[in-house]
Amino acid sequence: MELVEIKAKTASVLPFILGACYSWYNFHSIHPGLLLAFFVSMFLFNMAVDILDNYNDYHHAVDEKNYKQNTNIIGREHLSLRLVFGLMISMIFVSAAIGITIAYVTGWPVLVMGVLCYLVGIFYSSGPRPLSSLPLGELFSGPTMGFMITLLCVYINTYQDFTWNWLTILGVILISLPDTLWISNLMLANNTCDLDEDEKNQRYTLSHYLGKKNSVRLFVIMNVIAVLVLVLSVFVGIAPWTVLLSLLALPVIIKNVQLFRAKQVKKETFPCAIKILAVGSVAQALSYLVYIIFTL
Repeated sequence: MELVEIKAKTASVLPFILGACYSWYNFHSIHPGLLLAFFVSMFLFNMAVDILDNYNDYHHAVDEKNYKQNTNIIGREHLSLRLVFGLMISMIFVSAAIGITIAYVTGWPVLVMGVLCYLVGIFYSSGPRPLSSLPLGELFSGPTMGFMITLLCVYINTYQDFTWNWLTILGVILISLPDTLWISNLMLANNTCDLDEDEKNQRYTLSHYLGKKNSVRLFVIMNVIAVLVLVLSVFVGIAPWTVLLSLLALPVIIKNVQLFRAKQVKKETFPCAIKILAVGSVAQALSYLVYIIFTL
């Protein structure tokens, strides 16, 4: 479970749920079989990417004694590298096979979007300069998981009527923006907490260039924008009024933002970013579902 970072899977599951809700509310269209297949493909690849991240971090670690043997799950638990690699490759191939099948049924846009997601996922922690070790991680992780998963879900559910125009794309961008920002914040919080360790391992993330003080400021700003966009989505008509109920999560979000502002320690306050993502995204998705269930 730790190898695949199961605790962070809300980052992919909730944009998926949101995409399904958005499809029904705005297009009145759902394809359950394709939706289930997409979920399996998405979840498998998400797990494979996290295995790849741990695998590459283990291989590229400069800090042999502390990080490689005591922090990284592979070294700490003495996992077989061959088994870890085989598990990762199996997940990628099964996920790709399902994705190609979905693309065959729904059309080439799924193939194009899928390839983009796979490239970001693989190069997130691979290559001489992985995205996760650069000040680009937040820029790629949030939009890929928050926006692209939602867009793929919407397209798969509505491919027979989907129109590629700015109005449609802007609608998906707006509805997925809170998740996008919260997912980017997840990485920003992680990199802020790991700043000293990352610098020892020659990983120069966004937090390295911004510094801890400005990184925390950015964390706060993105949370404020995420909450404001939740309200805006209702007023522009792409979300039902019940989404305003998600503001009930505001006290929890504010509390965890304040905790993270006060201290940036991995074991103590990084979970604050996870809680904000989980509570905020669940509130948005559930408030959407409440309207759909009561209007069926």
